[in-house]
Amino acid sequence: MTAKTVFILNGPNLNLLGAREPAIYGRDTLGDIEAAATAKAGALGLTVDFRQSNNEGTLIDWVQEADAKAAGLIINPGGYTHTSVALLDALGAASIPKIELHLSNIHAREAFRRQSITAAAADGVIMGFGAAGYSLALEALKNLIDNPALK
Repeated sequence: MTAKTVFILNGPNLNLLGAREPAIYGRDTLGDIEAAATAKAGALGLTVDFRQSNNEGTLIDWVQEADAKAAGLIINPGGYTHTSVALLDALGAASIPKIELHLSNIHAREAFRRQSITAAAADGVIMGFGAAGYSLALEALKNLIDNPALK
């Protein structure tokens, strides 16, 4: 059986994980998260293409690439969650299963962070579990990939 590839896309400032507001985002670095996600994906029979960009256009290009090449997509849009109609449109155009992910519970944060524009195009949202959310998102995505009727 060939492993199915899933894209894990990370938005602005997530390259600063481990140093940026660890009381909110935890002490794991993005490299730590990538290593754990790669291991979890392998256990699920998946492979990951793990990326991070601070640029909205790059993330949009990667969503379109994922739709053409991957079995599913996990995205942590970072600050674009609350502002990017363009990213919403790209996610909406993608036909593969999609999970939106947040390290913190955005509903327990500042008022401007409580609205996710991009979630409307996701099949599900996982938030508030810190770095462990990536593992949970992989399990949920695997379920959607294996059971297309759930999408």
